[in-house]
Amino acid sequence: MLSVNQEAFKLVKRLCESPDEYSISVRKNRKGVTLIDAGIQAEGGFNAGRIVTEICMGGFGVARIFPKQYDDVELSCIFVHSDHPAIATFGSQFAGWQIKKGNFFAIGSGPARALALKPRDIYEKIKYEDKADIAIMVLETNKEPPEELTNDFALECNVSPSQLYIILTPTTSITGSTQISGRIVETGLHKLSKLGIDPLSIRYAWGYAPIAPVHPKFAEAMGETNDVILYGGVAFYALEHKNDNKLKDLLRKAPSSASNHYGRPFKDIFKEANYDFYQIDPNLFAPAMFIINNIVTGSVLQVGKVNVEVLKQSLGLVTLDNSQD
Repeated sequence: MLSVNQEAFKLVKRLCESPDEYSISVRKNRKGVTLIDAGIQAEGGFNAGRIVTEICMGGFGVARIFPKQYDDVELSCIFVHSDHPAIATFGSQFAGWQIKKGNFFAIGSGPARALALKPRDIYEKIKYEDKADIAIMVLETNKEPPEELTNDFALECNVSPSQLYIILTPTTSITGSTQISGRIVETGLHKLSKLGIDPLSIRYAWGYAPIAPVHPKFAEAMGETNDVILYGGVAFYALEHKNDNKLKDLLRKAPSSASNHYGRPFKDIFKEANYDFYQIDPNLFAPAMFIINNIVTGSVLQVGKVNVEVLKQSLGLVTLDNSQD
């Protein structure tokens, strides 16, 4: 049985052994839990974002950063691929652990979910549960969790506090922005699952998305980190399906452009919805483009497209004319 926590721990050890290399800080709280700051007080960076992405995928995904030109604009992007996409994404990377205690709120993801079974129905769907004596969590947050809460995490994962490692990545940091874009494959797989595709039928996957530039305001950063996937993300899946015609019908509903909220920056959509996620069409949350290889029939299907206009609008990209009169 593959263990996302044991595999991811190999990567966590790299962070802990070389904090200066990754521009992070590592310390233990009074409960003995290891806290890895990857962007709150520490600077973090692209390299930290890349390895945190791989940790989020339970060590069963590979991430690389590369530049790509979108019309007249050059953007940094992250490319991820996995030979175990259901376990790497649903079993680990999916941000499915909603955490709230007092005035502390965070979204939890990473391998520890497979120990705490957060949420249980996903693990029933992919028939997976990890058995490990070490737990790795990733929290999207701009502050450290209270010590009593970290102790609760250890209890839910059935590990001792000294065996719990928590990585902290604010949305307003380059590490946070990088690892959010690194969820491109997971975002697309989640949408395919909602449309009726069995996650276990997906054998291989890759995807890439631009990395949103850092913005100091959370609302702006949240909008941009959504838009790079909705308008700039591309995801590929090799899957098994018996009927190409039925597969085509499903795929027409897959990209973000299938949503009636598509076509504007996310911050504008969110504002119009009175900052209530439940008022936003859930079909919006998907990559801009899907490429599907049906390995039963050999067909290759593509749907959706990258929307550079909205992408540039969301990121506030301004091209300066440096010509001399």
